[in-house]
Amino acid sequence: QVQLVESGGGLVQPGGSLRLSCAASGSIFSIYTTDWYRQTPGKQQELVATITSGGRTNYADSVKGRFTISRDNAKKTVYLQMNSLIPEDTAVYYCNAWRTVLGNKYNYWGQGTQVTVSS
Repeated sequence: QVQLVESGGGLVQPGGSLRLSCAASGSIFSIYTTDWYRQTPGKQQELVATITSGGRTNYADSVKGRFTISRDNAKKTVYLQMNSLIPEDTAVYYCNAWRTVLGNKYNYWGQGTQVTVSS
């Protein structure tokens, strides 16, 4: 079992930065791949960034060059550094930790944190 708690959201002006945190408790977090998703009312959920247990990263085209995902396994925390924010980045951001064992997917979600980019 893994429990996830996101934090770091808030209101920021266009061009500003925020760092989101996804803190885990419970199982061995380092073996999980962790994704950041975002959700805006009326829009499909978007996969923003992924970091594997080995540290490989992947980003949506919409955030490449602006967002950076990282992990600190000692702190059981995954971060999403968001720079050069634009109004279109406004959404609730969720972290999702998962692993697949013998064909069974173990999947955990946090409660989300609101990011609002507005002047």
